[in-house]
Amino acid sequence: MRGDIDATADHCAVEIAMEVLGGRWKLAILKQLMGGTHRFGELKRAMPGITQRMLTRQLRELEADGLLIRTVYREVPPKVEYTLTDTGRSLEEITNTLDRWGRWYRDTARRPTSAATDKVDEA
Repeated sequence: MRGDIDATADHCAVEIAMEVLGGRWKLAILKQLMGGTHRFGELKRAMPGITQRMLTRQLRELEADGLLIRTVYREVPPKVEYTLTDTGRSLEEITNTLDRWGRWYRDTARRPTSAATDKVDEA
């Protein structure tokens, strides 16, 4: 359940960011949309670990928070596209930085150091 952003203390603006961006998938969705407008199926294929229900939920929350626009085209079959707003696009530097950090962490930081490996070998 979402908290009341207006009730968050000024000294805890990180809480506001976490309230809007928190969750496993929101930043990944935003990162995908940085490349341009996407349809639901394109987003789903780009993130194979997300369920359809979760993707729908996260997209609705991002739309409600003003980070993306959902455009429905009245045709058969219906076509729906998602595009970042200016507010959503303002997160580009943050998503790029987190992407770089995630790659660095995966490739470097979570590997045990030789000192830690030596302690395991001695046990």
